[in-house]
Amino acid sequence: MSQLKIYSSESVAHASRPRPPWLRALGRDDPPQTVTIDGILYRRQEIFKHDSWAATARYESDATATNPTERAICKFNRRQSLLGLPGAWVGRVLARREAWFLRHLADVANVPKLLGPVVVDGVVQRNAVARRFISGAPLGVGRTVDDLFFPRLAELVHQMHAHGMAYVDLHKHENVLVGPEGAPYLIDFQVCFATNVAKFRPLRRRLLQLLQEMDDYHVAKLHWRFRPDQTGKTYDEMMAMKPRLVRFHRVFAVPLRTLRRKLLTLLGVRRGRGRAESEKFVEAGLRDVRDPHKRAA
Repeated sequence: MSQLKIYSSESVAHASRPRPPWLRALGRDDPPQTVTIDGILYRRQEIFKHDSWAATARYESDATATNPTERAICKFNRRQSLLGLPGAWVGRVLARREAWFLRHLADVANVPKLLGPVVVDGVVQRNAVARRFISGAPLGVGRTVDDLFFPRLAELVHQMHAHGMAYVDLHKHENVLVGPEGAPYLIDFQVCFATNVAKFRPLRRRLLQLLQEMDDYHVAKLHWRFRPDQTGKTYDEMMAMKPRLVRFHRVFAVPLRTLRRKLLTLLGVRRGRGRAESEKFVEAGLRDVRDPHKRAA
């Protein structure tokens, strides 16, 4: 039986104040109101997410007689310092990494197209990466998908694996988008892994193999959570499929996650058990968890 929990707006106590600047990627700022990408001016329409690592927003260009409206997603990675330590270099590294993955997956269907540099007031934002907007909604509570959704998601992940990459972050269901005509898309490539570096190549190949096995497990787990009628597996059977790397990761990840939640709760940023959906500003992929009656556009 699925262990998926549904949190209603009545069961989650919302936070009383927003994150302090040092816990926001852009400090006191939000993503800029306007940006220029590939020579086109875009205006900010909606902020999807703003956490410690990045702020992500949707932008649209003005329609003209010759050019229709263009839509883009801009992710502004961290530039805020932390405890006096500079953070801008982290944002530049993360932006370069994500752009690299999008560029090398350009021939894979259902991966957003990488756009050009993000320019604000004539200055290239080296902590930012832009991609084509995909219409749809994150895979989440109450989201209905057709019989082909998870087989197509598995094929998408296998195509990525064929490029010598691993997605790594598939345990977060909000990273999977239910796109046009119900097709699956992957939309966040910040922590992906590849063997593009010659140094330690044998070790990296082995790590890649383990991470790809982890990807396959998380696809199977998402399939089991959201379409249990197709998998026919019990909870115990799913747990028996868990790769050793996932088990090893949880030894460290769970205590760190618990510590982070307690810290954010002490700061008043979160409430209750410190879950992300209790924050004052909830990222788009978790808004269905806060209130399943509201759907992300």
